Amino acid sequence: MKQDIVASAGPPAIGGADGKSGKLLKDLIRDKWLYMMLLPGVLFFLIFKYVPMYGLLMAFQDYKPFTGFMNSPWVGLKHFERFFSEPQFGMLFRNTVILAIYNLVFFFPLPIILALMMNEVRHAKFKYFVQTFVYIPHFVSWVVVVGIFYMLFTTENGIINELLYRLIGDKIAFLLEPEWFRTMIISQSIWKEVGWGTVIFLAALAGVDLQQYEAARIDGAGRWRQLWHITLPAIRSTIIILFILRLGNFLDSGFEQIFLMLTPTNREVGEVFDTYVYTKGMTQAQYSYSAAVGLFKSVVGLVLVLGANWLAKRFGEEGVY
Repeated sequence: MKQDIVASAGPPAIGGADGKSGKLLKDLIRDKWLYMMLLPGVLFFLIFKYVPMYGLLMAFQDYKPFTGFMNSPWVGLKHFERFFSEPQFGMLFRNTVILAIYNLVFFFPLPIILALMMNEVRHAKFKYFVQTFVYIPHFVSWVVVVGIFYMLFTTENGIINELLYRLIGDKIAFLLEPEWFRTMIISQSIWKEVGWGTVIFLAALAGVDLQQYEAARIDGAGRWRQLWHITLPAIRSTIIILFILRLGNFLDSGFEQIFLMLTPTNREVGEVFDTYVYTKGMTQAQYSYSAAVGLFKSVVGLVLVLGANWLAKRFGEEGVY
């Protein structure tokens, strides 16, 4: 019996690495189609997310396209010092942060609320109709969305302004006046993306055990108590994880939308880091300087994600990692 134990224990000690390699190879062959389905996503992140990170070198160089990354002179933190000393830095930081806070306060809770409302609908056909109706705007490009808002709110034959003129005898320049810019941006984001944002929360709600609701009803709990004591705790971890991930894009205001809405009259409240990077990098060919601005944005997002994840762990919640 001892010989059998020694004999069976021998091979893993000698060829453990080969055994693991062989097992890995067998798993790859057995699940090859699953890995093939994973391949497009992996390639996407490699090509469009990781490989471009090599270009961050130019943030510390005086980059010249004809000399390339390796031959361009190194300047250290020169571009960061210039950016922080720019008179526009305060305006850019203020505009970007205000829009980010608006998104967190007004936009982030709405998909949760909409998912909770749709989860309470018992008529299946009506529920599917509402889901389809609120999902559709997600597939519309920002160019079309901004075009629709121009048609609605322009002072020249805009439907909203025509109604206002008939009601109060005056028109409001929604698209030109600075005080309306942020309201328009958040309204567009809500209309376009709030329906799509409910997908994850509806999936989380689908995993709630229905027996908990039955037990709560037997104990006399109404809809509101079921929502507060069963539904919300069940999706709390999902909400926290998505909130942490949202903080990673805190300074990402959305270039295309804001660029299309910018006018000379609202630029003071509408210019953000994304449009500033485009102006300096693409129209003025200041590649190194714009790369430094973009890197600053990314570092702030990383710090916010790490900090929020640490806080979530500290309070006993599930974090991203």
